[in-house]
Amino acid sequence: MSTTRPYPPGDLGPEPGSAGASAAPAPATPAGQVRRLRLAGTRGAVARGRDFARQALHDWGWLPAVGADQRAAAEDVLLVVSELVTNACLHAEGPEELRLRWTAKVLHLEVSDLGAGSPAPRSPHRPGRPGGHGMFIVQRLCLDWGVVRNADGTGKTVWAELAAPS
Repeated sequence: MSTTRPYPPGDLGPEPGSAGASAAPAPATPAGQVRRLRLAGTRGAVARGRDFARQALHDWGWLPAVGADQRAAAEDVLLVVSELVTNACLHAEGPEELRLRWTAKVLHLEVSDLGAGSPAPRSPHRPGRPGGHGMFIVQRLCLDWGVVRNADGTGKTVWAELAAPS
């Protein structure tokens, strides 16, 4: 996890074109749109989360991919969604909600759950051993990730940020 963020988790900093940021062409889909999927008490949460993310990527113009960079970015997003929702299923009493927010440069995703534990990459990472690779994958693919505890002390939100395709 990063401890050098210039702004709190969930705050992606200034939007392109605002004061302090260089102007960029406007995307076809409004940046900053948030998509939410309620997962509490549902069956097939991982597949539902992945399908939901795939549809959002399609709506935002990431899919169908027009190039290798766009295809890789979309595949990374789907893998990270799968890993975070799977972790909530296996280690945190199941996921409550999946949230996706896209800006011109970053896709921010969050999985909330009611679990008490904190995810962390297994150390040392042993590639040949089955299981335990989820947070290592998240750490490798994401620009940043972390955990925010709910204010009432029950549960948390695990968030991750991935670069948008260039």
